[in-house]
Amino acid sequence: MAEACSRILQTTLIPPFSPTQKPYSSYGQRAFFPRHAPVHCSVSTGSRTAAEGQKIPWGCDVDSLENASALQQWLSDSGLPPQKMAIQRVKVGERGLVALKNIRKGEKLLFVPPSLFITADSEWSCTEAGKILRQNGVPDWPLLATYLISEASLMKSSRWSNYIAALPRQPYSLLYWTRAELDRYLEASQIRERALERITNVVGTYNDLRLRIFSKHPYLFPEEVFNLETFTWSFGIIFSRLVRLPSMDNRVALVPWADMLNHSCDVETFLDYDKSSQGVVFTTDRQYQLGEQVFISYGRKSNGELLLSYGFVPREGTNPSDSVELSLSIKKSDKCHKEKVEALKKHGLSSSQCFPIRITGWPVELMAYAYLAVSPPSMSRQFEEMAAAASNKSNAKKEIRYPEIEEKALQFLLDTCESSISKYTKFLQGSESMDLDVTSPKQLNRRVFLKQLAVDLCTSERRILFRSQYILRRRLRDIRSGELRALRIFDGVRKLFK
Repeated sequence: MAEACSRILQTTLIPPFSPTQKPYSSYGQRAFFPRHAPVHCSVSTGSRTAAEGQKIPWGCDVDSLENASALQQWLSDSGLPPQKMAIQRVKVGERGLVALKNIRKGEKLLFVPPSLFITADSEWSCTEAGKILRQNGVPDWPLLATYLISEASLMKSSRWSNYIAALPRQPYSLLYWTRAELDRYLEASQIRERALERITNVVGTYNDLRLRIFSKHPYLFPEEVFNLETFTWSFGIIFSRLVRLPSMDNRVALVPWADMLNHSCDVETFLDYDKSSQGVVFTTDRQYQLGEQVFISYGRKSNGELLLSYGFVPREGTNPSDSVELSLSIKKSDKCHKEKVEALKKHGLSSSQCFPIRITGWPVELMAYAYLAVSPPSMSRQFEEMAAAASNKSNAKKEIRYPEIEEKALQFLLDTCESSISKYTKFLQGSESMDLDVTSPKQLNRRVFLKQLAVDLCTSERRILFRSQYILRRRLRDIRSGELRALRIFDGVRKLFK
């Protein structure tokens, strides 16, 4: 076996999960392929290095400028053109790219060439390991996660050693929250369920690869290196740094240097591949002064989605794309429960479904679901239409209305909204006196940090629900006042004819 493929003799890990946590259920036989934090590993490759007792840290502190400077120098030596930005410590994001000179609005910056991308087609230092994964049809995301672990374990033997050394040792990610922390701090938010699902998928991906591939090739994929802890780290990196490039057929890639840019809700410029300059660029949508941090957008994501993948929550009221998920359910006591559930399943929905609500309103699908939830048996012929509209698969592709049950549907939404508000209020009131139950300063700082993130998230999500509550109450008042006027007119006409 080539020297580049010699494997770990010693590995030190900090587990991302609580040792008392119950194991998550197996994902199954299919590899995880998602839609779109960290382990501290000291590794040594080869007997000579191990004999010398050298241990090289895997990743660095999130604010390390030494590793970032080494990355910048390596990128320049590897073909990165001169830049108008440099990595510095910043107020937003620990490290970020800061303007080295005044930058005009509309300028193209970065120009990272494809030779510096990490994609599913990147060459493996250990070619045999990559060949086996591709032969087994491993999808891009798990392939990239395994690639990162493989290259990291080879240290200086890997071309990407400077890049990996500059990655955060523990990325900010909900992957690193324990089950107890998720239950405690995110009990009111639907993001808790999303986080649990993501953790389950990562665990399932690792178990699938271990059973199908790693266990059959232990020399190439030793468990000391390719384990749940390292996969949690690699997926934490991928969730927070992988970008999709529309102009390269929506290819996903890790783009060193570009992934040092931090997110701002006020910015609308995105990374993409520029065919003319043949590199990843972004076009500034504002001007920047010397020494000012330069931002991009990570996408139109809610505060919960930003916390889920990137581990931060924007200041309240600063994210125009913020939303909260409202969970609606068909009551089991409903006389038509079976028929309604069957109609929903036919269109890919379940008896309990979440819909996003923004500060500006809610989707037409949510209202269609509400109509179905309150519709009486006499409207059974419309169940199919309502379910199709709730899934956005109807031919009309527009809002449907049933005036005869609109008041009931709005009241159903209001009741659900107010029930959700009460959960947020209970958590926020309790958080003021929440016992953090820790003894060491390090643990205390972590718990205080997680608690503040949860408070910020719940405050922003409850704010959206309060707005929805106001709108629903107003619409119900208008409906009921209109009905009252109609009754008074009818009563007056009736008296006239007596």
